[in-house]
Amino acid sequence: MANITFQSPIMTRDKTVYAVAGNTRTILALAKEFSIPIPFECGDGNCGSCLIEVKSLEEKPRMSMALTEKEKARLKELQKLSDAEIQNAEVNDTPPRYRLACQFIARDEDVVVRFPGTPGGSF
Repeated sequence: MANITFQSPIMTRDKTVYAVAGNTRTILALAKEFSIPIPFECGDGNCGSCLIEVKSLEEKPRMSMALTEKEKARLKELQKLSDAEIQNAEVNDTPPRYRLACQFIARDEDVVVRFPGTPGGSF
């Protein structure tokens, strides 16, 4: 189980939702289900408009979810992911700070998901 807390300047207050462990819904799918306004355009990892920042709320080691090739390319293009961070994610299972909401699947950990008010906006 995971509690996902969404934060954004376009929301009047933070919103925490429960995500069942093992469920394969992305953060974007959860956001849609709970009417959380994460900006997005394609929903497929091609555009990078659903950029999010993920912060773990737990003391235990964070669990990485494999980066898709689309996600790696977009995050590098947006200058939110370096080659060293990709290697760290793939070799040491250390998740990067930035992800795409349409590609990231919540694992069994509590996290805060921050997103800007505009598609692909900056933090």
